[in-house]
Amino acid sequence: MAVTHFELTNEWHLAAPIDRVWELIAATEDWPRWWRAVARVEQLQAGTADGLGSVYRMHWKTALPYTLRFDVETVRVEKDRAIEGRAFGELDGTGLWTFTETRDGTIARYVWRVEVAKPWMRLMSPVLRPVFAWNHHKVMGWGEADARKRLAIQSHSRER
Repeated sequence: MAVTHFELTNEWHLAAPIDRVWELIAATEDWPRWWRAVARVEQLQAGTADGLGSVYRMHWKTALPYTLRFDVETVRVEKDRAIEGRAFGELDGTGLWTFTETRDGTIARYVWRVEVAKPWMRLMSPVLRPVFAWNHHKVMGWGEADARKRLAIQSHSRER
């Protein structure tokens, strides 16, 4: 594996039914409202009703003093099962969300297979590779914590 290529996996264990977790993750344009690492999402191209073919420009704030901006095209949608996107720009590769219902809620698993494209990141990858991986996992940890809060708020407001 090239030092500029990353394959990173995260699992979010969420105490909510699969349909609610799906709705939260599938609504990419809403991520800045609940995920602290997502600074902005711009829709560049609308896709089908289920989101297939849509393209979003993602602006991310990281745990380290740098930001990332890249576009993601939704290339696969299987309701309540999987969403896959192709990233291009400052990161190039694929991201795949899969969803599994459990007795206690839902596991949202994310596999991120990307190549860094920013020149400084490519240059520094041999040395900073573990730091880049740590940063990714930190951002995803924020996402899991923020998703739990968002789902709890939605659940509370539905009970009223």
